[in-house]
Amino acid sequence: MRKRHPPFRRRKLAKKLRKLRLRARMSIQEAAKALDKDVQALYRIEAGETRVDVHFGRSVMDVYDAYDPELLDEIREAARRGWWTPFGIKDHGYLDVETEAASVREFALALIPGLLQTQDYMRALFATHGNAFENQVEVRQIRQKRLMSEDNPLFLHVVIDEHALRRLVGDPEIMRGQLRHLVRAAAMPTVKIQVLTSTLHIAMSGSFIILDFPDPEDPEVFYVEYGTGGSIHIEDSEQVSGANLVFGRLAAEALSPDESVALIERILAE
Repeated sequence: MRKRHPPFRRRKLAKKLRKLRLRARMSIQEAAKALDKDVQALYRIEAGETRVDVHFGRSVMDVYDAYDPELLDEIREAARRGWWTPFGIKDHGYLDVETEAASVREFALALIPGLLQTQDYMRALFATHGNAFENQVEVRQIRQKRLMSEDNPLFLHVVIDEHALRRLVGDPEIMRGQLRHLVRAAAMPTVKIQVLTSTLHIAMSGSFIILDFPDPEDPEVFYVEYGTGGSIHIEDSEQVSGANLVFGRLAAEALSPDESVALIERILAE
């Protein structure tokens, strides 16, 4: 079962609202009374579980005696729907955080990472679910554009298990196109690709992703998705630190970027 998390911007806003209250040296009971809110309602707001409007933001600045010129804009941004919603895609915590992230580190055990997949590879994967998937393909292509963005680039470091490169998805022509694409992507300044050739390694249990954000106050996110449709989304510093250590070890054991490209080209030639 997926653990549902409030949207990233709403969580970020919630943390700010709590900080403003604490700076005002008000207990949550005192603040709730002054804001004409139920205590539980204010708890939910400070947990990011409930949306707020600009009127609440103005009341907060008045009650806490803390003018913040960015607060109202942040409230408006937190209330906006995700860019992917018009495509009928239900996000369960990943698209939201990737949209806000500055960098992604991903270990891919079984498949090529989504940010590096070709359209044909995507379609072959989505077709196995038996549902309409063109919107999913389009959303994934939109995500990939950030790798080439000048204004808001996304930096991607992937460690791919060699078996993912050799696993036939679709037909041989689709795989040839996918491998060629990886070689081209490896030349991009925002992309670093390493291939792990070890038969046994520390992450045999599965793929995972670590996301970093531009604001140093935003904690890193450790994200794992399961084949059954479930996922976990972790911000606990100890667990994220553990994930970073695992990724660092995988990167240290993997081939260098140049050696990785050479291996991909050999597999392509085969």
